[in-house]
Parts: sequence; C-alpha cells; structure tokens
Amino acid sequence: LDLWRFYARRARRLLPASLFVIFATLVAGYFILSPDEQSLYSKGAMFASAYAINFWLIRWSFDYFAPDAANNPFIHFWSLSVEEQFYFVWPGLLLLAAWLRPGKRTAILVIGLTGAVSFAVCAWLTTVAQPWAFYFSPLRAWEFAAGGLATMAPAKFWRERPQLGAALAWLGLALIAGAYLTFSEQDTPFPGFAAVVPVAGTVLLLLSGSGNVQRGPSAMLALPPLQWLGKLSYSLYLWHWPVIVYATMMVPDLSWPGRLACAALTLALSLFTYNFIENPIRRNGWLMANAARALIPAAMLTGAGVVATYANARLAVDGLDPSQRIIAETAAQPSTARAKVGCVVGYETVTPKACEFGAKNAERSIALFGDSHADHWSTPLIEAAKRNDYKVVTWLKAACRASRLTVWSSKLKRDYTECDQWREQSIKEIIALRPSLVVISEISLTSSRKLSPDARQSESLDQDWKGGLRATLEAFSQAGLKVAFIRDVPFNTLFVDTCVARALWRGQTPSVCDAPRTDAANDAMAAVERDIVRAVPNATYIDMTDRFCDAKTCHVFIDGKLAYRDRHHMATPFAQTLEPTVERALFSTGAAGK
Repeated sequence: LDLWRFYARRARRLLPASLFVIFATLVAGYFILSPDEQSLYSKGAMFASAYAINFWLIRWSFDYFAPDAANNPFIHFWSLSVEEQFYFVWPGLLLLAAWLRPGKRTAILVIGLTGAVSFAVCAWLTTVAQPWAFYFSPLRAWEFAAGGLATMAPAKFWRERPQLGAALAWLGLALIAGAYLTFSEQDTPFPGFAAVVPVAGTVLLLLSGSGNVQRGPSAMLALPPLQWLGKLSYSLYLWHWPVIVYATMMVPDLSWPGRLACAALTLALSLFTYNFIENPIRRNGWLMANAARALIPAAMLTGAGVVATYANARLAVDGLDPSQRIIAETAAQPSTARAKVGCVVGYETVTPKACEFGAKNAERSIALFGDSHADHWSTPLIEAAKRNDYKVVTWLKAACRASRLTVWSSKLKRDYTECDQWREQSIKEIIALRPSLVVISEISLTSSRKLSPDARQSESLDQDWKGGLRATLEAFSQAGLKVAFIRDVPFNTLFVDTCVARALWRGQTPSVCDAPRTDAANDAMAAVERDIVRAVPNATYIDMTDRFCDAKTCHVFIDGKLAYRDRHHMATPFAQTLEPTVERALFSTGAAGK
C-alpha cells in the first residue's frame, strides 16, 4: 500500500475542482449577498478549503442566533471534510494493525472494533448533542468501517450466488429509498440508529456488486446514462447546493420550472468542471508521474485557498458603507439581559440562574420570565423599572416557553425535557421572591410552527398549549402575584437583518422586506392568548403590536431603526425606543402595583 500515491490520487481529483467551485461561489456571492454575509460565508469557504468546515459547523449549530444553515452555500462541504479527515487517519490505523500482526483477520478486527465504538458513541450523542454526532468525523467513522468490511467479503461467494446477490441489491435499494422518503429532519434523530438503514442498504449494494454479476440492480446501475451521471457525481455534488441556495435567495418561492432550471444549471456547471478541471488534472501525465508532483502543488493550493478566502472575509467588510455597518452592529448587539454572561441559560442547563438588574437596594422588584422572546423585552423593561425605582430579576432560558408545555427541540432533536425541569424550578423561585409583578412573554404558537414547520407536534398541541399557559398564569395568580403577559412580536418569513442589508446593497429600500399583517402578526392566535390571560385573576394582557404594524403591513425598519435582528427577535437599539411604551403599559396603568 503506497499511501503517498493514494493521497496524490485524491488530491488530483478532489482539490482543484473543489477550490474552483469555492471561488466561483464567492464571486457569485458578491452580486447576491450583503457584505456581512460575504464575510461570514468566506469564513465558511476558508474552513471548506482546509477540509475542516465540519468543526466550524459544530460550533455554529449550538449558536442560538446563528444564521440559517440553509443560506450557507458551503454547508455541503461538511461531508467532504469528514471523508478527507477519515482518509487521513484510517490508513495509518490499518498500517499500525498490520505492523502489530499482519493478516486480513487483524484488519477486519481493527475495522470492526473501531466501527463499533464509533457507532456506540454516535448513537448516544445523537440523543444528547446531535450536532457532534452529525459533524464530528470520528463519530461517522462507523459508516466508512461498514463499507470497508463489505469490500473484504469474498467475491467468489457472490459470483456463485447471483440470485441471492440480486435479491440483496433490491433490498439495499429499498432501504435507501425508504430512508430518503420517510426520514425527516424533525422526526428522525440522525445519524444514530436511523443511519443504520441507509448504511445497511449501501452495504448490501456493495456486497451484491462485488461478484460482478450483471443482474437486477447491478444491471440497471450499469446502464450508460447512470454510468455517465456517476462520472459527474463529484462535480454535481460540488455545484448542487450553491445553485439551490442562490436561486432561493433570489426567488424565495421557487416554482417547478425554476427548480428544473436549477437542475439544468447544476448539470451544465458540472459538465464544465468535469471536462475542463477535474478530469484533465486528474489524468495529467506529469502530475501522475510521482506523488510529490501532485502533493506539493496540492499543499500550496490548499494554503492559497485558505489565505484567499480569509482575505475575502476581511475585505468584504473593509470600508463598509455606514448603513451596512449599522445593520451588522444592530443585529449583533445583545439585549441587556443577554449581555450579562449566563443570564440566558443554554439548552442543556436545568438549574435556573436569577440575574438582578437596576438598583439592588430597591424595595420593589419585577420578575421577567420566559424564553428569548421574554429576553428581548429585558432592554426596555429594565430601563423603565429603573425610572420607577424597581429592580428586575430575570429567569430566562433559550427556546423555553413559560407555558407548562413539553416541546420538541429542533436543536436537540428530542423532547426538551431540560426546559420542563428549569421552568418548574424557576416558578418556585419567582413565587419565593414575591415580586410586585411577573412579566411573561414567549414565542407564539403560530410563530413556532412557522419557525419549525416540520417539527414533531401532537394533534392536541393547541389544547396542550392553552392548558399549559393557563397553568403557568394560575400558579402565580394563586400565589397572590400580579402577572403581565406581553404579546409576541410579529414573525417575518425572511431574516430581516439579511433582507435589509441585501436590499441596501442592491440599491433598494428596506420596505421591500415588509410583510402583510395577515402573514406576520398572528392576530388569530393572539386573540386566543388574550382570552386565556384575561380569564385569570391578577393577569393583564399587554399588546404593543401597533408599534410594529399598521392595519395592513408589518414593518421591519421603524423610525430609522432596524426592528429585528433576525426573523422574530427584536433588535436591541429598536427595543430601547420602546421604553416609554413599556413604562406606560406597566407602570402608568398600575399593572406593576404601587
């Protein structure tokens, strides 16, 4: 086994085409993305150039306010990164095994044990910290191990049993198709045990094909059109996602003709890349002569790719237009509560952390309780409380609504049980504090459905939510505490900061990002919510939607300020302008008591 030649072959085939697609995607992004997006995704391109984007994505996955992954034109490079990391380590492991005890049995044992450990940890982490299970290369090694073991099966066995091979091949195709048609991001924790289905299907196809018997699926896959597509597969892989991302950015509601046009463009770009970059360099005689001729230029190309993409990330925001800089800074500015480290606890934390703001020796206090939609009210609430000689004590947790309702976490890919534990303990602590007022806000049920349209939801969710909201309000009311429930802000289909930045970059006005009130304000759900709140003694419903919407339109740029930092969280500078409105709603009306 000549490892240097092995790495040289991979470098000749993979590196030039991937760098070409990366640079072409960045060039196209100049005309489509805002400067801040260009800078962000150039960082992704930098990690992709170094075959390390999976590590960047792990960190990104746990950032509650990270941009939507669907807009990242380089996210698909995670699988190429995992593959190259695997091939960097795996041959060395096999050589070590051969040095200890040469023989096929040793190799099978090493591959099997490595795969078993990898799968066990992967299955466990899928239920605990899914991004690690998905993106961390050692935890996907079991899939490569399964393929490696399949290649060690005796070919003679399958040549002598063509009917068995054909049957297993059909079963393998059925497993792969079944996984594709039935698995969903929200309902199927992946990879974990679910990944066994497509992996087993792939192994069966490999086994059936090892005998070189052209029957069943093997005969079908040997057809010239499918062989032709197979040759283009790497270029198709590189191009498909940037085309989809940019197309949906320019035409959010892409029609079927538009999708077919995307497929045609992907095919055309792939043909060009395969015929003029991938194959000529892969088959170049001078580069094939010895490994060093390929590996040295490959190392230099990789370094040049990292340096160029890093430079582009810096240049994209260098000398930034003031309006673009204000949007970026506005979207990045945390709320008053979030700016204090640890005051908005993360997903896996179950112990509440109460944080105090304002005059610590104030005799009267207000409790702020809920998820990030309670958090973004902390800025105007704390300022209004200071003016009226109150202190504010916060109990806040990411994506954890105040209503007594168990929800499915799209981040954790499971029921959010940590939220339930945190909520009950927080309610106890708030009651023990005896504040003058408990202020609650949370993402509306309609908005949460828009945010995660494929999330796992029970048929009784609406009734469960009504009961959960009532139960939380009554827990405080029965303890003799006053409650003010603030209606949720409108929900925007687009990321507002990104939409406005792109609009200004293209010479448009921010109003192109406004939304019809019927789509954004969730008025019907708010009416149900209002009735529940008003039916509970000592509970008040606070509605400030008119600060965002008129009778027909919900605006994203209000009084010269960006109203949202994303789709559904207020931007902090705009939230500051709501302090007088909050003060009137809570203090002038007597909701906070005397």
